[in-house]
Amino acid sequence: MLNSSMMMEYLLVGFSDIWELRVLHALSFSLIYLVTLTGNILIVIVTTVNKSLHSPMYFFLRNLSFLDACYISVTVPNSCVNSLLDSSVISKAGCVTQVFLVVFFAYVEMLFLTFMAHDRYVAICQPLHYPVIMNPQVCVHMTLASILSGLVYSGFHTGITFRLPFCQSNVIHQFFCDIPSLLKLSCSDTFSNEVIILASGLVIGGGYFIFIIRSYIHIFSTVLRFPIGADRAKAFSTCVPHILLVLVFLVSSFSLYLRPSAISATNQDMVLSVFYSIIPPLFNPVIYSLRNEQIKHAIRKIILRRFVL
Repeated sequence: MLNSSMMMEYLLVGFSDIWELRVLHALSFSLIYLVTLTGNILIVIVTTVNKSLHSPMYFFLRNLSFLDACYISVTVPNSCVNSLLDSSVISKAGCVTQVFLVVFFAYVEMLFLTFMAHDRYVAICQPLHYPVIMNPQVCVHMTLASILSGLVYSGFHTGITFRLPFCQSNVIHQFFCDIPSLLKLSCSDTFSNEVIILASGLVIGGGYFIFIIRSYIHIFSTVLRFPIGADRAKAFSTCVPHILLVLVFLVSSFSLYLRPSAISATNQDMVLSVFYSIIPPLFNPVIYSLRNEQIKHAIRKIILRRFVL
């Protein structure tokens, strides 16, 4: 039997073995990737160039957009190339890198979403204290803390995953390397790994989700005191999509990562992985930024300056 030290490459399972469907998958994923990359990079440029957008809220938007551009680049381009070339091979080093980066970006994504919910809570519920609570130094420290803790968290989970012997097979039933799929390939007891994933997922993911919900409960209770009109409608139209996106992100990732490895892999797993690895980077620019009047005004200003002058 081959163990992890001898297994130097893995085989990723695509969405279909039919050539036409593989081309359709590659084209649709390529389109999603280009739209996501364009939207997020545009927000990074706009919030960097326009000095009126140098506030804590847009600081986190810029960081989230940059993170999303990196997040989707870990999985989608490789999947598209594999579909077009009918190749499913990924090296062990590439698999380790994908696992590390997917866990890292997902962890930091959740932290940034939490910071943004806290930013909205302070701005709406404690507006007089906003400049003190959300000052630039605090925002930078929060970002650095999320990156450093993400590196530790991702490094730990990647390490305990690849210390396992893999001798069942080298076929990963997923379009990228992820921890649940790798645990199914191990010929040793993965109970401790599953307990660690379950505990960390519930404590960290559940804790952040409770914090986000708590922030929005305070926001909604404050907004309901506003006079009925545009301000109340705007607040609800902004906050509700945030909560729905966080729910999609958490439910899909929990469904995969908190499930026992004994359950066999299905095509449903690949669909669920799309919801936590592709959907958030795709819709974050729309929900958090492109519906924002200041962002849209700044984009129009840059476009006019670029093509008119």
